[in-house]
Amino acid sequence: MKTPFALAAGYLLSASLLAQMSASQNPSMLPGRNPHSANPILPGYYADPSIVQDGGKNYIYATLDPWGGATLGCWESGDFKNWTYRVLNWPTKAACTSHTSKGAMVWAPSVVRGPDGKFHMAVSVGNEVWIGVSDHPLGPWHNALGDRPLIPSDYKPGFHMIDAELFVDDDGVSYLYWGSGLHWVNGHCFVVKLKPDLAGFDGEARDVTPANYFEAPFMAKRNGRYFLMYSSGNTTKETYQIHYAVGDSPFGPFTEPDNSPILVTDKDSNVISPGHHAVFRRDGEDYILYHRHSIPFDPHFVGRQTCVDRIVFTDNGRIEKVAPTHQGPPLVQGRRESQSDVTAGAIATASSHASEFTSPECVLDDNYATRWSAAKDAQGAWLQLDLGKVKKVTSQEIRPEYAWKTYRFTVESSNDGKEWNTVADFTATPATGSPIVIQKPVTARYLRLVFANDMKGSDISVFEWHVY
Repeated sequence: MKTPFALAAGYLLSASLLAQMSASQNPSMLPGRNPHSANPILPGYYADPSIVQDGGKNYIYATLDPWGGATLGCWESGDFKNWTYRVLNWPTKAACTSHTSKGAMVWAPSVVRGPDGKFHMAVSVGNEVWIGVSDHPLGPWHNALGDRPLIPSDYKPGFHMIDAELFVDDDGVSYLYWGSGLHWVNGHCFVVKLKPDLAGFDGEARDVTPANYFEAPFMAKRNGRYFLMYSSGNTTKETYQIHYAVGDSPFGPFTEPDNSPILVTDKDSNVISPGHHAVFRRDGEDYILYHRHSIPFDPHFVGRQTCVDRIVFTDNGRIEKVAPTHQGPPLVQGRRESQSDVTAGAIATASSHASEFTSPECVLDDNYATRWSAAKDAQGAWLQLDLGKVKKVTSQEIRPEYAWKTYRFTVESSNDGKEWNTVADFTATPATGSPIVIQKPVTARYLRLVFANDMKGSDISVFEWHVY
């Protein structure tokens, strides 16, 4: 996770990308904006992802962008294609407060199942690390140490105490890795063996900093070797990337191979500053879960999105270069194939849109890298679908720009585009979450969302509107 110490400096480095994405080009033809691209896998801005798999379900925990929030983002999926936003009771900025707490928010979670069968979370709150425990990935969670952090901000003065990552070895012994640089200058990585409850140090912390280390450590073990992976560079620019170093024990020493870094910016493909990742294994394959910037890259807006690609650990103790994709591996492809979507051939229109990159047809392209947003000064904004003919609709799913914010609007239907009937009304009780599901059967040719007059246009944006 990054704190905005040098955010202003990042503003200076986007001229080439913004010029590339000028109005003279067709936004729909830019890399990453193609219909049915499966990366990013979540609709919205989520950084520093961590993942656990339990009971046939997958759970992703992530920082709310930009720069964290009062809690974490959490998503649940049974098929790794369609994700539902879940609200956690912990961690929160209010619950994780001590005499060393700073003003920064909640970020950079790491969640694992411990040898005790419980789920354990390490999370950064400001410049300190808190530990949580739960019987289920969705909680209820509680502070494992009551009202104090495991690592206070003054644990090692002069060093940044964030980005803690839990690791459970094959023998059931657990470790914690953490540490970050300051002011975009490379930092130090620390590791400590944990007690069986994963809530206390079992011994002294060691400095195991590998070459080119800035932050975001992640430990993976393959074929008896320990792969300490981490990020370097500046996430507000184009320099953020993923490195790795290899050792024979959890404490190293760790040596960086000559093919590191393994995941870097590809400006030609609009993959900007990939980093702060996790690695997971599914059906015998390894995958890397990471964030990268939204498209088009705008350093004035830190809106990172969560993506998945294949990663390969070789038999000779190396990691192959990762080729970042927009289509994603088969694991995440085919989001809308499992249901009967009636929007084939539909036309989306709107009262306004903020730019050529946020036009209304974006809500029908099955791509979370694109979205519709109303003009910033819009009042009474609306978004409309013409299904081409009268069709039977059984349910609708709306994925707003921010799953944790509230939206006040009505859902309306019409056969002729003149007389409208209310299908759902969220003006008195605002809708929140993602997807916002409307399960009310209607027969109509036209559907529209009409937002409350007092909602700012800049607060109105939708990634996808699926109709079944």
